[in-house]
Amino acid sequence: MEMKIGTRRQFKWLKGVVAAVIILNVIDGILTMVWVFSDQAVEANPLMSHLIEANSVLFISVKMALVFLGTFLLWRFRKRALAVVAIFMSFLIYYFILLYHLKAMNLNLFQRLFD
Repeated sequence: MEMKIGTRRQFKWLKGVVAAVIILNVIDGILTMVWVFSDQAVEANPLMSHLIEANSVLFISVKMALVFLGTFLLWRFRKRALAVVAIFMSFLIYYFILLYHLKAMNLNLFQRLFD
């Protein structure tokens, strides 16, 4: 038997987490382009690496579309515990990616996490 969750209040809060994932994805895309175009980093994902070198607009469009479609799919299944866990995991991954970007920019706002 599958565990289902969700009150209106919980879903409102979860919607904010989904929005944060999308915002963090945009920030990651922009900062990735800054690092790649300044020759300070390379894109680790081979598909996305090809896209960023070929066309930066296509890169950010594909990145946005993939994350949007993923979060949309997870939102559709938000009454299932596994989807909720995946939403939170996505948030945590993008949050730590943002911290990594900040660390690379020498913005040691969260220095204790990386020491």
